[in-house]
Amino acid sequence: MKHWYDHAIIYQIYPKSFQDSNNDGIGDLNGVRERIPYLQKLGINTVWLNPVFVSPQVDNGYDVSNYFAIDPHMGTMEDMDNLIKAFHKAGIHIVMDFVLNHTSDQHPWFQDAIKDPNSLYRDYYIFAGKNNKRPNNWGSFFGGSVWEPDPVGTGESYFHLFDKRMPDLNWRNPEVRHSMLEVAEYWLAKGIDGLRLDAFIHIAKADLRQNFPTEDNDNQPVVAEPFFANLPQVQKWMRPFCEQIKQDYPDALLLGEAASASVNLAVDYTAKRNHLMDSVITFRYFTEDDSQTDPSFSKQYQPKQLDMTAFKQNQIVWQQTLTGISQPTLYWNNHDMPRLATRFAKNDTQARSLAMLMYLQRGIPIIYYGEELGLKNLEFTKADQFKDKSVNNFIKSAEQAGKSEQEALEMASLTHKLPARGPMTWNNAKGNGFTTAKPWINGKKVDQANVSDEINDKNSIFNFYRELLTLKKTNLFQNGSYYLLATDKNSYVYERDLGTESAIVAVSLSAEKTKVDIPQEYVNEELMAGEYQKKGKELTLMPYSGVVLSRK
Repeated sequence: MKHWYDHAIIYQIYPKSFQDSNNDGIGDLNGVRERIPYLQKLGINTVWLNPVFVSPQVDNGYDVSNYFAIDPHMGTMEDMDNLIKAFHKAGIHIVMDFVLNHTSDQHPWFQDAIKDPNSLYRDYYIFAGKNNKRPNNWGSFFGGSVWEPDPVGTGESYFHLFDKRMPDLNWRNPEVRHSMLEVAEYWLAKGIDGLRLDAFIHIAKADLRQNFPTEDNDNQPVVAEPFFANLPQVQKWMRPFCEQIKQDYPDALLLGEAASASVNLAVDYTAKRNHLMDSVITFRYFTEDDSQTDPSFSKQYQPKQLDMTAFKQNQIVWQQTLTGISQPTLYWNNHDMPRLATRFAKNDTQARSLAMLMYLQRGIPIIYYGEELGLKNLEFTKADQFKDKSVNNFIKSAEQAGKSEQEALEMASLTHKLPARGPMTWNNAKGNGFTTAKPWINGKKVDQANVSDEINDKNSIFNFYRELLTLKKTNLFQNGSYYLLATDKNSYVYERDLGTESAIVAVSLSAEKTKVDIPQEYVNEELMAGEYQKKGKELTLMPYSGVVLSRK
């Protein structure tokens, strides 16, 4: 059975940063609706909307205190209903972020759980331990222990994989599983077309009595990911959830965030026989080469090069293993990592050629808002702008090694996820057309990218993306087979074939002129980034350039 999402081209919108319609400095739903004509012009057919539920905004909306209401900063439920209708009228599907591993500590369930140890909702969360002793040495992704003392003094602690104000739900409890299904179906009944299932791989935990072994056995928190990621119960508990949704909404896209999943787990999560997801997002594509980092201080936020050989290996393994199973997701950046133009692309030409490389492979493109303009990370000049203790620790480490605070801040701005969430830049006016107020996120813009300059410039990155997405929609690049040619680390070359149609995508990964041999009959230029020459079988790519050639 064919589904609309087999040909999805997804545009990720971080609502707080896309368009402010009421000039309070925060992007909102009506702002997104205003910009639908822009999305149509770009050529996407699906929008993934980061969380818009009621939230204290400890983690920018991923800490939900009411799943059945829109956060007032984002608008009203009427605004959401109007946005869904407007998207559909424009021929655009909408996928909502759905946070199912945890809630905010302000959620009524958790508030009831801590007010009354005998509450029905106590078992909606994970409480353990006694006499104020932590049950184990597991560490949180946000630093420190996963355990936080029960605020009402029972001597127990509650479990939180992320911020302490984001307690994990207890998916062992059937009532939790039923409640989360109710939330999902509420939104699907409203007309949304799919769900991005945030952090679903973490819903199962190992035996809470089990410490993670360490060399010193000093009981210091350690991120014991094997004890709370991709455990077998994840599939057991998610299967009825996914099956019910597919029974009630057969055409709904279920896109799972499987950050640390191996490719074989991705097969398990997306194989039709398992009745789970349609596709998953992995964080395993980008292996970094840290051999050039300074060993005298923390490597955490030091800029690192992409290990191109490992990248090619990762890509081809995911491409080949998922063949006949599901479509991989194709992306360069998102709200949890630095932007393409900051992290990977050395210049404008490479930003284009890397987009060509990634999105013309077999799979579902996910384009992060502003990527199509060449938008870069903001630059932060103060540590508190990051709202992350780990940045303070990095700065301290760098200063002890003789670096200045400014140098450390510059490095963190290039590598941290928060500077990648800056406002969309619509024009050159004050506030860049995003807002006339002070934006919710404060940082220095380091590029000139904006929509008004690019939209009518036929040579802009924006119009390159338009051409790229038009090519992606063709039968060959939607349904063709994929074969990566053997080349050295300086180039990335693959072939797409479908019946009598065939094309070669060739991209230079080098600052030097690069030569590769391809079949002689590939001569018709379909798309180009930078410059190239072709003589017989020899294709010469100028630094960081790329080209798509079809057969005559």
